[in-house]
Amino acid sequence: MKRSTTISAAILFVMSGFIGCNQPKLKSEGFITVDVTATYPKKELILQDFMDVEYIPLESTDSFITMAHVQDIGEDVIIVRNRNRSSDGNIFFFDKKGKGLRKINRQGAGGEEYTFLLKVILDEDNNELFVNDHYVNKIFVYDQFGKFKRSFSHKEGGIYNPVYNFDEDNLICLDYASDFDLKPKNRFFIISKEDGRIVKEIQIPFKDKKTTVLTLTDAAKGITISNSARNEELIPYLGDWVLMDPSSDTIYKSEPDFSMTPIIVRTPSIETMIPEIFLFPGVFTDRYYFLQTVKKEYDFTTNSGFPRTDLVYDQQEKAIYEYTVLNADFSTKKLVNMVYEITLINDDGIAFVQRLEAPELIEANENGELKGKLKEIASTLDEESNPVLMLARYKK
Repeated sequence: MKRSTTISAAILFVMSGFIGCNQPKLKSEGFITVDVTATYPKKELILQDFMDVEYIPLESTDSFITMAHVQDIGEDVIIVRNRNRSSDGNIFFFDKKGKGLRKINRQGAGGEEYTFLLKVILDEDNNELFVNDHYVNKIFVYDQFGKFKRSFSHKEGGIYNPVYNFDEDNLICLDYASDFDLKPKNRFFIISKEDGRIVKEIQIPFKDKKTTVLTLTDAAKGITISNSARNEELIPYLGDWVLMDPSSDTIYKSEPDFSMTPIIVRTPSIETMIPEIFLFPGVFTDRYYFLQTVKKEYDFTTNSGFPRTDLVYDQQEKAIYEYTVLNADFSTKKLVNMVYEITLINDDGIAFVQRLEAPELIEANENGELKGKLKEIASTLDEESNPVLMLARYKK
Protein backbone atom coordinates (compact mmCIF):
# COMPACT_ATOMS: atom_id res chain seq x y z
CA MET A 1 0.00 0.00 0.00
CA LYS A 2 2.86 2.35 0.79
CA ARG A 3 4.34 1.84 -2.69
CA SER A 4 1.05 2.74 -4.38
CA THR A 5 0.75 5.91 -2.34
CA THR A 6 4.29 6.99 -3.25
CA ILE A 7 3.84 6.35 -6.94
CA SER A 8 0.48 8.08 -7.08
CA ALA A 9 2.09 11.17 -5.60
CA ALA A 10 4.78 11.07 -8.27
CA ILE A 11 2.19 10.82 -11.00
CA LEU A 12 0.21 13.72 -9.59
CA PHE A 13 3.43 15.75 -9.51
CA VAL A 14 4.22 15.24 -13.17
CA MET A 15 0.59 15.81 -14.10
CA SER A 16 0.81 19.27 -12.56
CA GLY A 17 3.45 20.15 -15.13
CA PHE A 18 1.70 18.45 -18.03
CA ILE A 19 2.14 19.98 -21.46
CA GLY A 20 -0.80 20.54 -23.77
CA CYS A 21 -4.46 21.21 -23.18
CA ASN A 22 -5.98 17.73 -23.11
CA GLN A 23 -4.69 15.36 -20.49
CA PRO A 24 -4.65 11.65 -21.34
CA LYS A 25 -7.11 9.23 -19.79
CA LEU A 26 -5.12 7.68 -16.94
CA LYS A 27 -5.99 4.29 -15.53
CA SER A 28 -4.96 3.37 -12.00
CA GLU A 29 -3.58 -0.17 -12.02
CA GLY A 30 -0.59 -1.94 -10.54
CA PHE A 31 2.78 -0.32 -11.20
CA ILE A 32 6.29 -0.68 -9.88
CA THR A 33 9.06 1.62 -8.66
CA VAL A 34 12.62 1.31 -9.99
CA ASP A 35 15.49 3.07 -8.22
CA VAL A 36 17.92 3.80 -11.06
CA THR A 37 20.78 4.35 -8.58
CA ALA A 38 20.35 1.09 -6.67
CA THR A 39 22.39 -2.09 -6.93
CA TYR A 40 20.22 -5.13 -7.54
CA PRO A 41 20.97 -8.86 -7.16
CA LYS A 42 22.01 -10.69 -10.31
CA LYS A 43 19.80 -13.17 -12.13
CA GLU A 44 20.56 -15.44 -15.08
CA LEU A 45 17.71 -16.31 -17.45
CA ILE A 46 17.46 -18.72 -20.37
CA LEU A 47 15.72 -17.25 -23.41
CA GLN A 48 13.97 -20.50 -24.32
CA ASP A 49 12.35 -20.66 -20.85
CA PHE A 50 10.13 -17.68 -21.65
CA MET A 51 10.29 -17.33 -25.44
CA ASP A 52 9.78 -19.74 -28.32
CA VAL A 53 12.82 -19.39 -30.57
CA GLU A 54 12.86 -20.01 -34.31
CA TYR A 55 15.82 -19.75 -36.71
CA ILE A 56 15.38 -18.79 -40.37
CA PRO A 57 18.39 -19.03 -42.71
CA LEU A 58 17.92 -16.55 -45.54
CA GLU A 59 18.55 -17.98 -48.98
CA SER A 60 21.81 -16.75 -50.48
CA THR A 61 21.90 -16.31 -54.26
CA ASP A 62 23.47 -13.73 -56.58
CA SER A 63 20.19 -11.78 -56.48
CA PHE A 64 19.67 -12.13 -52.75
CA ILE A 65 22.81 -11.07 -50.92
CA THR A 66 21.84 -8.88 -48.00
CA MET A 67 22.95 -7.68 -44.59
CA ALA A 68 19.40 -8.59 -43.50
CA HIS A 69 18.44 -5.67 -41.30
CA VAL A 70 14.85 -6.73 -40.62
CA GLN A 71 12.25 -4.08 -41.41
CA ASP A 72 8.99 -5.88 -40.84
CA ILE A 73 7.46 -9.35 -40.76
CA GLY A 74 4.03 -10.21 -42.12
CA GLU A 75 1.95 -13.34 -42.26
CA ASP A 76 3.76 -14.57 -45.36
CA VAL A 77 6.86 -12.38 -45.82
CA ILE A 78 9.98 -11.11 -44.11
CA ILE A 79 11.24 -7.73 -45.33
CA VAL A 80 14.91 -6.80 -44.91
CA ARG A 81 17.35 -4.21 -46.23
CA ASN A 82 21.06 -3.62 -46.26
CA ARG A 83 23.10 -1.21 -44.17
CA ASN A 84 21.65 0.01 -40.92
CA ARG A 85 22.74 3.68 -41.05
CA SER A 86 23.11 4.14 -44.79
CA SER A 87 21.06 2.89 -47.70
CA ASP A 88 21.48 1.44 -51.18
CA GLY A 89 17.70 1.44 -51.56
CA ASN A 90 17.22 -2.32 -51.91
CA ILE A 91 14.19 -3.90 -50.22
CA PHE A 92 14.32 -7.70 -50.07
CA PHE A 93 11.32 -10.00 -49.63
CA PHE A 94 11.75 -13.53 -48.24
CA ASP A 95 9.09 -16.05 -47.33
CA LYS A 96 8.80 -17.38 -43.77
CA LYS A 97 11.16 -20.26 -44.58
CA GLY A 98 13.84 -17.86 -45.86
CA LYS A 99 13.39 -18.33 -49.61
CA GLY A 100 14.04 -15.17 -51.62
CA LEU A 101 10.90 -13.88 -53.33
CA ARG A 102 11.79 -10.54 -54.91
CA LYS A 103 13.80 -7.36 -54.56
CA ILE A 104 12.54 -3.84 -55.22
CA ASN A 105 14.33 -0.51 -55.30
CA ARG A 106 12.69 2.90 -55.79
CA GLN A 107 15.60 5.02 -54.55
CA GLY A 108 16.33 8.07 -56.66
CA ALA A 109 15.72 11.78 -57.11
CA GLY A 110 12.25 11.63 -58.69
CA GLY A 111 9.00 12.65 -57.08
CA GLU A 112 7.94 9.02 -56.66
CA GLU A 113 11.29 7.90 -55.26
CA TYR A 114 12.83 7.89 -51.79
CA THR A 115 16.33 9.33 -51.31
CA PHE A 116 17.11 7.33 -48.17
CA LEU A 117 15.57 4.13 -46.91
CA LEU A 118 15.36 4.56 -43.15
CA LYS A 119 12.58 2.07 -42.41
CA VAL A 120 9.98 -0.02 -44.23
CA ILE A 121 6.59 -0.65 -42.63
CA LEU A 122 4.32 -3.37 -44.01
CA ASP A 123 0.53 -3.16 -44.20
CA GLU A 124 -0.48 -6.57 -45.55
CA ASP A 125 -4.21 -5.92 -45.28
CA ASN A 126 -3.97 -2.98 -47.67
CA ASN A 127 -1.07 -4.41 -49.72
CA GLU A 128 1.05 -1.35 -48.97
CA LEU A 129 4.63 -0.57 -48.01
CA PHE A 130 5.44 2.65 -46.17
CA VAL A 131 9.05 3.76 -46.73
CA ASN A 132 10.22 6.31 -44.19
CA ASP A 133 12.74 8.75 -45.68
CA HIS A 134 14.10 11.15 -43.06
CA TYR A 135 16.38 12.92 -45.57
CA VAL A 136 13.35 14.60 -47.12
CA ASN A 137 11.05 14.02 -44.11
CA LYS A 138 8.48 12.11 -46.13
CA ILE A 139 6.84 8.71 -46.17
CA PHE A 140 6.49 7.08 -49.59
CA VAL A 141 3.77 4.49 -50.13
CA TYR A 142 4.12 1.61 -52.62
CA ASP A 143 2.46 -1.72 -53.21
CA GLN A 144 4.48 -4.83 -52.37
CA PHE A 145 5.96 -4.88 -55.87
CA GLY A 146 7.21 -1.28 -55.78
CA LYS A 147 4.42 0.50 -57.65
CA PHE A 148 4.12 4.06 -56.33
CA LYS A 149 0.79 5.00 -54.77
CA ARG A 150 1.30 8.29 -52.87
CA SER A 151 3.54 10.14 -50.43
CA PHE A 152 3.10 12.54 -47.52
CA SER A 153 5.31 14.67 -45.31
CA HIS A 154 6.28 14.37 -41.69
CA LYS A 155 4.80 17.03 -39.41
CA GLU A 156 6.44 20.41 -39.87
CA GLY A 157 9.83 20.39 -38.15
CA GLY A 158 9.47 16.73 -37.22
CA ILE A 159 11.41 13.56 -38.00
CA TYR A 160 9.40 10.37 -37.59
CA ASN A 161 11.49 7.49 -36.25
CA PRO A 162 10.43 4.85 -35.41
CA VAL A 163 7.17 4.28 -37.28
CA TYR A 164 4.89 1.25 -36.84
CA ASN A 165 1.64 -0.03 -38.26
CA PHE A 166 -1.06 0.98 -35.76
CA ASP A 167 -4.38 -0.10 -37.26
CA GLU A 168 -6.15 -0.34 -40.61
CA ASP A 169 -6.10 3.41 -41.18
CA ASN A 170 -3.19 4.77 -39.16
CA LEU A 171 0.49 4.60 -38.26
CA ILE A 172 2.04 5.33 -34.86
CA CYS A 173 5.32 7.23 -34.69
CA LEU A 174 7.76 9.09 -32.49
CA ASP A 175 9.07 12.54 -33.44
CA TYR A 176 12.82 12.09 -33.06
CA ALA A 177 13.49 15.77 -33.85
CA SER A 178 12.05 16.75 -30.49
CA ASP A 179 15.17 15.29 -28.83
CA PHE A 180 17.15 18.24 -30.20
CA ASP A 181 14.66 20.89 -29.04
CA LEU A 182 14.46 21.91 -25.39
CA LYS A 183 10.95 23.26 -25.82
CA PRO A 184 8.27 20.99 -24.30
CA LYS A 185 6.58 19.12 -27.15
CA ASN A 186 4.50 16.02 -27.64
CA ARG A 187 6.56 13.24 -29.20
CA PHE A 188 4.08 10.44 -30.00
CA PHE A 189 1.60 10.71 -32.86
CA ILE A 190 -1.06 8.68 -34.62
CA ILE A 191 -1.02 9.69 -38.29
CA SER A 192 -3.27 8.84 -41.22
CA LYS A 193 -1.96 6.30 -43.72
CA GLU A 194 -3.73 8.19 -46.47
CA ASP A 195 -2.24 11.66 -46.15
CA GLY A 196 -0.10 11.83 -42.98
CA ARG A 197 -2.44 14.17 -41.10
CA ILE A 198 -2.18 13.93 -37.32
CA VAL A 199 -5.14 11.96 -36.01
CA LYS A 200 -4.08 11.93 -32.37
CA GLU A 201 -1.27 13.26 -30.20
CA ILE A 202 -0.40 10.89 -27.36
CA GLN A 203 0.66 13.11 -24.50
CA ILE A 204 3.14 12.13 -21.81
CA PRO A 205 3.06 14.22 -18.62
CA PHE A 206 6.29 15.89 -17.52
CA LYS A 207 7.53 19.10 -15.93
CA ASP A 208 10.78 20.20 -17.62
CA LYS A 209 12.18 18.99 -20.94
CA LYS A 210 15.06 16.50 -20.78
CA THR A 211 16.97 14.92 -23.63
CA THR A 212 19.46 12.07 -24.00
CA VAL A 213 21.40 14.07 -26.61
CA LEU A 214 24.87 15.37 -25.78
CA THR A 215 26.60 17.85 -28.08
CA LEU A 216 30.16 19.08 -28.48
CA THR A 217 30.99 22.28 -30.35
CA ASP A 218 34.45 22.85 -31.79
CA ALA A 219 34.52 26.60 -32.34
CA ALA A 220 37.92 26.48 -34.06
CA LYS A 221 36.70 24.02 -36.68
CA GLY A 222 33.20 25.45 -36.75
CA ILE A 223 31.53 22.07 -36.21
CA THR A 224 29.09 20.62 -33.72
CA ILE A 225 28.80 16.88 -33.14
CA SER A 226 26.24 15.03 -31.07
CA ASN A 227 25.43 11.60 -29.73
CA SER A 228 22.55 10.10 -27.81
CA ALA A 229 21.53 6.95 -25.98
CA ARG A 230 19.72 5.55 -29.08
CA ASN A 231 17.40 3.37 -27.03
CA GLU A 232 13.86 2.60 -28.13
CA GLU A 233 11.15 4.73 -26.56
CA LEU A 234 8.15 3.30 -28.42
CA ILE A 235 7.70 -0.44 -27.79
CA PRO A 236 4.98 -2.65 -29.36
CA TYR A 237 3.55 -5.16 -26.89
CA LEU A 238 0.72 -7.55 -27.80
CA GLY A 239 -1.51 -4.93 -29.38
CA ASP A 240 -0.63 -2.23 -26.85
CA TRP A 241 2.26 0.25 -26.77
CA VAL A 242 4.84 1.01 -24.10
CA LEU A 243 5.81 4.70 -24.16
CA MET A 244 8.82 6.36 -22.56
CA ASP A 245 9.70 10.05 -22.61
CA PRO A 246 13.14 11.02 -21.22
CA SER A 247 11.52 14.00 -19.49
CA SER A 248 9.03 11.89 -17.54
CA ASP A 249 9.50 9.77 -14.42
CA THR A 250 6.80 7.38 -15.60
CA ILE A 251 6.69 4.72 -18.30
CA TYR A 252 3.18 4.18 -19.65
CA LYS A 253 1.22 1.56 -21.51
CA SER A 254 -1.09 2.99 -24.17
CA GLU A 255 -4.04 0.91 -25.30
CA PRO A 256 -5.92 1.08 -28.63
CA ASP A 257 -8.53 3.41 -27.08
CA PHE A 258 -5.63 5.75 -26.12
CA SER A 259 -6.10 5.20 -22.40
CA MET A 260 -2.80 5.49 -20.54
CA THR A 261 -1.76 3.16 -17.74
CA PRO A 262 1.33 4.02 -15.65
CA ILE A 263 3.31 0.80 -15.29
CA ILE A 264 6.75 1.89 -14.07
CA VAL A 265 7.87 4.93 -12.06
CA ARG A 266 11.57 5.65 -11.73
CA THR A 267 13.25 7.21 -8.73
CA PRO A 268 15.03 9.55 -8.02
CA SER A 269 13.10 11.94 -10.20
CA ILE A 270 14.84 12.81 -13.46
CA GLU A 271 14.43 16.45 -12.35
CA THR A 272 16.94 15.95 -9.53
CA MET A 273 19.76 14.20 -11.41
CA ILE A 274 22.94 15.67 -12.93
CA PRO A 275 24.05 13.83 -14.92
CA GLU A 276 20.72 12.21 -15.63
CA ILE A 277 20.22 8.45 -15.51
CA PHE A 278 17.42 7.45 -17.87
CA LEU A 279 15.30 4.31 -17.58
CA PHE A 280 14.36 2.73 -20.91
CA PRO A 281 11.90 -0.09 -21.58
CA GLY A 282 12.74 -3.12 -23.71
CA VAL A 283 10.95 -6.37 -24.40
CA PHE A 284 7.94 -7.02 -22.16
CA THR A 285 6.41 -10.45 -21.55
CA ASP A 286 3.62 -11.72 -19.32
CA ARG A 287 6.23 -12.29 -16.59
CA TYR A 288 9.24 -10.05 -17.28
CA TYR A 289 9.73 -6.34 -17.91
CA PHE A 290 13.21 -5.88 -19.40
CA LEU A 291 14.68 -2.43 -18.73
CA GLN A 292 17.94 -0.55 -19.07
CA THR A 293 19.41 2.41 -17.24
CA VAL A 294 21.60 4.74 -19.29
CA LYS A 295 23.77 7.43 -17.72
CA LYS A 296 24.10 10.66 -19.70
CA GLU A 297 27.88 10.68 -19.95
CA TYR A 298 29.91 10.45 -23.16
CA ASP A 299 33.56 11.07 -24.06
CA PHE A 300 33.78 12.44 -27.61
CA THR A 301 37.56 11.97 -27.71
CA THR A 302 37.31 8.20 -27.17
CA ASN A 303 33.81 7.76 -28.62
CA SER A 304 32.73 5.89 -25.52
CA GLY A 305 30.13 6.43 -22.87
CA PHE A 306 26.45 6.17 -22.04
CA PRO A 307 27.15 3.43 -19.45
CA ARG A 308 24.28 0.95 -19.24
CA THR A 309 22.86 -1.45 -16.68
CA ASP A 310 20.38 -4.16 -17.68
CA LEU A 311 17.50 -4.68 -15.27
CA VAL A 312 14.46 -6.94 -15.25
CA TYR A 313 11.32 -6.82 -13.14
CA ASP A 314 9.99 -10.31 -12.38
CA GLN A 315 6.23 -10.00 -12.01
CA GLN A 316 5.97 -13.43 -10.42
CA GLU A 317 8.59 -12.78 -7.75
CA LYS A 318 7.75 -9.06 -7.45
CA ALA A 319 11.47 -8.27 -7.54
CA ILE A 320 14.04 -6.41 -9.65
CA TYR A 321 17.30 -7.98 -10.79
CA GLU A 322 20.36 -7.13 -12.84
CA TYR A 323 20.04 -9.81 -15.48
CA THR A 324 21.74 -11.72 -18.21
CA VAL A 325 19.75 -13.71 -20.78
CA LEU A 326 21.47 -16.69 -22.40
CA ASN A 327 20.62 -18.56 -25.59
CA ALA A 328 20.33 -22.28 -24.74
CA ASP A 329 21.24 -23.26 -28.31
CA PHE A 330 24.84 -22.27 -27.52
CA SER A 331 26.87 -24.42 -25.14
CA THR A 332 28.89 -21.32 -24.27
CA LYS A 333 27.29 -18.33 -22.58
CA LYS A 334 25.81 -16.51 -25.59
CA LEU A 335 24.21 -13.30 -24.33
CA VAL A 336 20.92 -12.02 -25.73
CA ASN A 337 20.19 -8.32 -25.37
CA MET A 338 16.55 -7.65 -24.51
CA VAL A 339 16.63 -3.84 -24.75
CA TYR A 340 19.37 -2.34 -26.90
CA GLU A 341 20.06 -2.82 -30.62
CA ILE A 342 17.33 -5.36 -31.26
CA THR A 343 14.58 -5.21 -33.86
CA LEU A 344 11.14 -4.94 -32.30
CA ILE A 345 8.21 -6.28 -34.31
CA ASN A 346 4.59 -5.10 -34.10
CA ASP A 347 3.19 -8.60 -34.30
CA ASP A 348 1.03 -10.41 -31.76
CA GLY A 349 3.32 -13.42 -31.87
CA ILE A 350 6.84 -12.07 -32.44
CA ALA A 351 8.54 -10.01 -29.74
CA PHE A 352 11.85 -9.30 -31.45
CA VAL A 353 14.35 -10.42 -34.08
CA GLN A 354 18.13 -10.68 -33.97
CA ARG A 355 20.59 -11.37 -36.78
CA LEU A 356 23.17 -14.14 -36.39
CA GLU A 357 26.07 -13.64 -38.78
CA ALA A 358 27.15 -16.66 -40.84
CA PRO A 359 30.93 -16.48 -40.09
CA GLU A 360 30.24 -16.38 -36.34
CA LEU A 361 27.89 -19.38 -36.54
CA ILE A 362 30.38 -21.33 -38.63
CA GLU A 363 33.15 -20.69 -36.10
CA ALA A 364 30.87 -21.59 -33.17
CA ASN A 365 29.85 -24.82 -34.90
CA GLU A 366 33.47 -25.77 -35.62
CA ASN A 367 34.20 -25.24 -31.92
CA GLY A 368 31.32 -27.53 -30.92
CA GLU A 369 29.36 -24.69 -29.32
CA LEU A 370 25.99 -25.13 -31.09
CA LYS A 371 23.03 -27.40 -30.44
CA GLY A 372 19.85 -28.60 -32.13
CA LYS A 373 18.35 -26.79 -35.10
CA LEU A 374 20.89 -23.98 -34.99
CA LYS A 375 23.72 -26.54 -35.31
CA GLU A 376 21.98 -28.08 -38.34
CA ILE A 377 21.61 -24.68 -40.00
CA ALA A 378 25.20 -23.66 -39.29
CA SER A 379 26.50 -26.83 -40.97
CA THR A 380 24.92 -25.65 -44.27
CA LEU A 381 26.46 -22.16 -44.25
CA ASP A 382 29.58 -20.73 -45.84
CA GLU A 383 31.38 -17.45 -45.18
CA GLU A 384 29.34 -15.62 -47.83
CA SER A 385 25.93 -16.80 -46.62
CA ASN A 386 23.25 -14.35 -45.59
CA PRO A 387 22.63 -13.95 -41.86
CA VAL A 388 20.35 -16.31 -39.98
CA LEU A 389 17.37 -14.62 -38.33
CA MET A 390 16.45 -15.53 -34.78
CA LEU A 391 12.75 -14.90 -34.13
CA ALA A 392 11.73 -14.75 -30.48
CA ARG A 393 8.00 -15.41 -30.05
CA TYR A 394 5.84 -14.97 -26.99
CA LYS A 395 5.02 -18.33 -25.43
CA LYS A 396 1.35 -19.23 -25.74
